[in-house]
Amino acid sequence: MIKKIFKIFKGDKTIWIVYLFLCIFSMIAVYSTIGNLAFRFNEGNTTYYLIQHLIILIFGIVLAYLVHLMDYRIWGMIAKFLFIIAIPLLIVTLFKGQTTNDAARWLRIPVIGISFQTSDFARFALIILLARIASAKQDNITDFKHAYLPMIVAVAITVGLVFPANLSTAILILATALLIMYIARVPLKYLLATVGIVIVIMGISILIMLQMPNKGRVGTWQARIESFTNKDVEVSYQRMKADIAIANGSVIGKFPGNSTQRGTLPQSHTDFIYAIIIEELGMIGGIAVLLLYCVLMYRAIHVGKQSKGFFGAFLAIGFGFYIGFQAFVNMSVAVGLIPVTGQPLPMISKGGTSIIFTSIAIGIIQSIARDYQKNLNKNESDTEDNVVIENESEQSENIITA
Repeated sequence: MIKKIFKIFKGDKTIWIVYLFLCIFSMIAVYSTIGNLAFRFNEGNTTYYLIQHLIILIFGIVLAYLVHLMDYRIWGMIAKFLFIIAIPLLIVTLFKGQTTNDAARWLRIPVIGISFQTSDFARFALIILLARIASAKQDNITDFKHAYLPMIVAVAITVGLVFPANLSTAILILATALLIMYIARVPLKYLLATVGIVIVIMGISILIMLQMPNKGRVGTWQARIESFTNKDVEVSYQRMKADIAIANGSVIGKFPGNSTQRGTLPQSHTDFIYAIIIEELGMIGGIAVLLLYCVLMYRAIHVGKQSKGFFGAFLAIGFGFYIGFQAFVNMSVAVGLIPVTGQPLPMISKGGTSIIFTSIAIGIIQSIARDYQKNLNKNESDTEDNVVIENESEQSENIITA
């Protein structure tokens, strides 16, 4: 049975297992946490949100499967086109997007009425574009004008448009971009200079925004950082509830469905879902989820190392690290290691855009793995054919000699 499944789902078996397990586990985790959302917006109808989430997960799995059957090089051909689409979408979202917690992050598609987070599409397009440029410029990757400049301009535009509404996503995009550029052998002095310039620009921008009557997101960032760093500042309600949930979990947890904090912890189905996972599955369950993302990231790097071309390598490693970074940030927030950021837990948190683009990213990684396996099988087949020909030739010579 398993062999038949893996004949259909080609690529890296471990990644498929982890991905599908996260999808299944997501249904359990979301079912445990959507009660608060259902009572606020849908008269307590949890079935509606559970079915909605199931449909998104199934759609994501189908996308991952279809994408893994495609030649991943196609993405390199349309990289610029995707990026060109992403930029106006970010601009429209920044000024006309739907506002959640004082942040314009969502864009509603007319007629069909579906909302999606444009920053997810932008970072997806940017990773592909960076992988394409870095692979094409390998012969002169140290050249400032022809290699570094095209990449950093694309990064600067994306980060600059995401930053005002979503600081944490902007930082994640920047970190992933710098990592891809570092792996691509862009000189370290350029990357360090980039980090320095970004810190200065963001610092100046935040100081200017703090002087405005309506601080907007800067006020939120300031409050979160002060709450995290200053012990004299009262701990936020969200942080307090997450700490209680984690403390209740202990080692083995209270078991699925028995959380006492899921109904009172804000964003328990998205940003703080990991705290509820620990409450219900304990420290053992929390570590298990952490290890799943570590395995996923490690296997993505492995697929990248196996790729016969630079583009596939940069693509697999870039997507693998972004998924891993986002997961680690979400889990770090839940356990109180870093300030609240608003990042979902990939493939587990309830949400549409994140699941869809993460699934497509998994499909691309598997397409790269499938391409390697196909070439490997071809080489093995050619070797076997050569051995057969040599054996037949020796037999013919022996017959002639006899």
